[in-house]
Amino acid sequence: MSMITERPVSNPAGQPPVRTAGETPARPRDLRAVVAAYVTLTKPRIVELLLVTTVPAMMLADGGLPSLWLVAVVLVGGSLAAGAASVLNCYIDRDIDQLMRRTKRRPLPAHTVTPRNALVFGLVLAVVSVALMAVFTNLLAAGLTLAAIVYYDVVYTLWLKRTTTANTFWGGACGAAPVLIGWAAVTGSLSPVAWALFGVVFFWQMPHFYPLAMKYKDDYARAGIPMLPVVASVRRVNAEIVLFAWLTVLTSLAVWALGLSAVYGVPTLVVGAIFLAEAHRLAGRARRGEPVKPMRLFHWSTSYLTIVFAAAALDALL
Repeated sequence: MSMITERPVSNPAGQPPVRTAGETPARPRDLRAVVAAYVTLTKPRIVELLLVTTVPAMMLADGGLPSLWLVAVVLVGGSLAAGAASVLNCYIDRDIDQLMRRTKRRPLPAHTVTPRNALVFGLVLAVVSVALMAVFTNLLAAGLTLAAIVYYDVVYTLWLKRTTTANTFWGGACGAAPVLIGWAAVTGSLSPVAWALFGVVFFWQMPHFYPLAMKYKDDYARAGIPMLPVVASVRRVNAEIVLFAWLTVLTSLAVWALGLSAVYGVPTLVVGAIFLAEAHRLAGRARRGEPVKPMRLFHWSTSYLTIVFAAAALDALL
């Protein structure tokens, strides 16, 4: 797998190093750097967050602890699928990633991995992930896995992300798909509880991602991506954050009403109240013209989702 590094040339004016015409890119010697670059393409932090929702969904579907073999297969297959979707996303977005300060150091805009190698890597991960799910779980889980990859990279990345301010809303289906995949892997079907859990993650993505988009609004504007904070007023963005925070919490309580116990319900109610308070606090700061500090809600939203799904897992065990 070839990689490109910048080789300095003489530059009396003290300008940044440039590559001379016809220069052959140098090959890096550090194998660990190569491996790290490919791992970075898979966006491991996103993979980790997706798996936080998958295992509890499997436990609820089983009514306890599923076969460890099945859990392992779904974790590996799900990680590969999420990694594949992220790698292909990096390949498709390489033109805009080089324009954004937040993403310009990713392996493709930094020229540490070639676009061709990234494309091959992503496609191989996708094929392996779907094959694993098809062979060791069932066709419904495998089909959902394939659909999630295609939706994220073709529908969201290629189309929605670049054309509509509702990109985050419609893209939310991808992030919530692991809940359905995990449930289907256990039961071969989808129940109302599975769809309710899907709804929690789907609605959660707006109050989770919009604060991040607020922080990096100038980046998205520079790249020509119509994220809501780029094209709408701060008041409109915060109104949507509050709306979807409420929908997230209400949907999480609907899961409780579908048969879970207080082991799930009480922690979910408590962290839901804190989540709503943070969303309203962000909107209040914007209304008063104070610094909004959006990343506070961004980080708390991750803790919220983790606690809710941990409570669901505990409920399944008890």
